[in-house]
Amino acid sequence: MYHAIVFLPLAGFLIAGIFGRAIGAKASEFVTSGFLLVAALLSWVAFFQVGLGDTAAFSVPVLRFIEVGSLDVSWAFRIDTLTTVMLVVVNSVSALVHAYSIGYMHHDPHRPRFFAYLSLFTFAMLMLVTSDNLVQMFFGWEGVGLASYLLIGFWFKKPSANAAAIKAFVVNRVGDFGFLLGMFGVYVMFGSVNFDTIFANAAAIAQNPDTSGDTMFQFLGWSLTQAGALTAICLLLFMGAMGKSAQVPLHTWLPDAMEGPTPVSALIHAATMVTAGVFMLARLSPVFELSDTALLVVTIIGAITAFFAATVGLVQNDIKRVIAYSTCSQLGYMFVALGLGFYSAAVFHLFTHAFFKALLFLGSGSVIHAVSDEQDMRKMGGLRKLIPTTYWMMIIGTIALTGVGLPATYIGTAGFFSKDAIIEGAFASSSAAATFAFIMLVVAAMFTSFYSWRLIFLTFHGQPRASEEVMHHVHESPPVMLVPLYLLAVGALFSGFVFYGYFLGDNYDGFWQGALFTLEDNHILHDYHSVPFWVKASPFAAMILGFLLAYQFYIRSPETPKRLAAQHSGLYQFLLNKWYFDELYDFIFVRPAKRLGHFLWKKGDGVVIDGFGPNGIAARVVDITDRVVKMQTGYLYHYAFAMLIGVAALVTWMMLGGSL
Repeated sequence: MYHAIVFLPLAGFLIAGIFGRAIGAKASEFVTSGFLLVAALLSWVAFFQVGLGDTAAFSVPVLRFIEVGSLDVSWAFRIDTLTTVMLVVVNSVSALVHAYSIGYMHHDPHRPRFFAYLSLFTFAMLMLVTSDNLVQMFFGWEGVGLASYLLIGFWFKKPSANAAAIKAFVVNRVGDFGFLLGMFGVYVMFGSVNFDTIFANAAAIAQNPDTSGDTMFQFLGWSLTQAGALTAICLLLFMGAMGKSAQVPLHTWLPDAMEGPTPVSALIHAATMVTAGVFMLARLSPVFELSDTALLVVTIIGAITAFFAATVGLVQNDIKRVIAYSTCSQLGYMFVALGLGFYSAAVFHLFTHAFFKALLFLGSGSVIHAVSDEQDMRKMGGLRKLIPTTYWMMIIGTIALTGVGLPATYIGTAGFFSKDAIIEGAFASSSAAATFAFIMLVVAAMFTSFYSWRLIFLTFHGQPRASEEVMHHVHESPPVMLVPLYLLAVGALFSGFVFYGYFLGDNYDGFWQGALFTLEDNHILHDYHSVPFWVKASPFAAMILGFLLAYQFYIRSPETPKRLAAQHSGLYQFLLNKWYFDELYDFIFVRPAKRLGHFLWKKGDGVVIDGFGPNGIAARVVDITDRVVKMQTGYLYHYAFAMLIGVAALVTWMMLGGSL
């Protein structure tokens, strides 16, 4: 069964990618979507068997991979509750995205290639989440990066799409370099890259107080004890997670990834690429739990990201970019939970987030489809009665994202259960950065509510702002696009209520079965239940305040936002330009790199290498041949004169040579 779950998407990729032109677009769609549907159903079977059943964690061997000296790496599937949760998330969302794309991409002439890329993306992510060692995880990690490059730049004739694909690829290489260094460090320290070996020895290494020369590690000129080296390794691995999961300051690729087709946005932002970093830290919880410094850094970066992305989302006008920054912010919540040692809450939010974020992205795709590919919310409005099904699906996604629910009860949407748990955990934690994280997350929750309802009000309410021609063609999406929205809406509404007891409640131990590791002195799972009521009510109050502000600004007084933007133009431009991160990177890295490249091209390559090398030699040969050619005049007496000079020279040489 597990072989089928992982390799069916690969089979779909090969069939559509190699034989797509021969079998046609329809067959490619049905083959890839059918394989993903089967894989998704089998993933739910695995989830119920392992997570909700009595099946213990186990390993499924695939093949021997690398065996060099002491390095022994096999390709095997590590099957436990964390794996099955990710299998459900990845394959369920991917199957719905495949089905949705049949309708969304029906005019595109390159559908076989598109569906092949989707299946390749899914296979790479499955390889990552089933990994039994760091090398296999890294192959899946890089496979996801490659597939994201192909999908973001799918419309390769658009310069902006090509630029976004390259940006995503390059920024992720920065994080991946840290991942590689961390993986090398793990092998040096543990003598293995297999998770079982690493987890079994991590505690002994972290508790080693020996500071003798034999146990010291050198990194960037610093001498580190084994415990210090373990912290350095965790920070390097987290650097990889920052790139893949778009944490500040390696977040700049994520909004630009909206240049790809909308189904790609849903797949990248809801279930696959951006959740890879969260999964990696959760999988390595037995290592990260032993480094307070690494967890502190994770908490601070997550809190800053949650706040930063929420502030930028307040002023974005592209409907997909608003949701993209929402993804970035929600990932910050997950990393805060990971940094607090609240791993189950992070995975729970990953699980619920997949449903409502995929619903929002696919819902926005339905809006874009209805308004002739327009994405600027300022050119929409008044769509509520024209596309009512899409409207209500977007409403469900919004209330799930903002966490609508009653505090201190078990009544609410998916986001209410998972996001509020993280906020309460930040208050209950004894971490040095917990208070900072709590404040940042509550403020981010208010901003999330504001920009989410701003999107709803600008897009669906008020007077139509599109042209009459566009409004005349507004239509509801076909069933093949709406059915995935219905299924995701069910998850957005009920996944939190149904699975809360397993992820965070009374069934925690039986559900996780040791897949997530916490130290004995980590009591956050217990302490977050006993926070004061005002803490439980704070995200609810923030959500209500954000809604009321959005209603005041965009329903009751639509002129207010324009007036405030004019009065505070500096702040508005600061947020609109995303805190000028792109401009800063362009000034510090991009322009100097281009200038250096131009100098090496023109001076180094052109003048030095080509000038003194191939071009220089060729130029001298040309000069000599030009002079020789001038001797070929065509006059007989010139040739006779040259022959006489040659004979004279020969005789002279023989006379002088003979005498010597």
